[in-house]
Amino acid sequence: MRDLGGLRTTDGGETRWGAVVRCGSPDGVTPAGWAALHAYGIRTIVDLRNDDERASEPGARPTGIEHLHLPLDGIEDAEFWREWTSGPQFATPLYYRAHLDHFPKRNADVVAAIGRAAPGGVLVHCVGGRDRAGQIAMLLLALAGVEPEQIAADYCRSGRNEGDELLAREGTSAGEVIVSTLAELDVEACLRAGGAAERDLAAVRARLLA
Repeated sequence: MRDLGGLRTTDGGETRWGAVVRCGSPDGVTPAGWAALHAYGIRTIVDLRNDDERASEPGARPTGIEHLHLPLDGIEDAEFWREWTSGPQFATPLYYRAHLDHFPKRNADVVAAIGRAAPGGVLVHCVGGRDRAGQIAMLLLALAGVEPEQIAADYCRSGRNEGDELLAREGTSAGEVIVSTLAELDVEACLRAGGAAERDLAAVRARLLA
């Protein structure tokens, strides 16, 4: 679990602490942990998991924190996922651009929900806290004007897996894939194509920037 604050932007500023936090599944968070999240300022949780990944009994969660379930994968589209779940490339940013092109609305819905969230911090999570959370973090930070290298460095803080070994064999890395993806991706245009309004994009910037 980590805050997306303190990341350098292209205009010399930095992202605001306490605005957006990313993590893995919170199913095992204790009552004391939930109290700590609330004390930190978290008021909205955005769950990116598929239905079958969520615990049937999520446990007691405090009042005062809104929970939004917005599955990002679109896993019911078997034709799309046949390619991306057939090997370790699934657990890398290699699929980000294809997913954004194929599922712009799913991505836009999550970003818009974060922009529209109540005042306070937003926690975004998937299961491992790496790739789906990383994809949304990439979009949010790009909207805020964070330098691509900083976005890539944040992704790499989530640790390594077998997908990183695949990238290394191909002479690249997850960080390099994110930088190259951002170099050719118009994030705003992609999100608008998915239905995000200009006020949603502006709200994300306002949330993330001091």
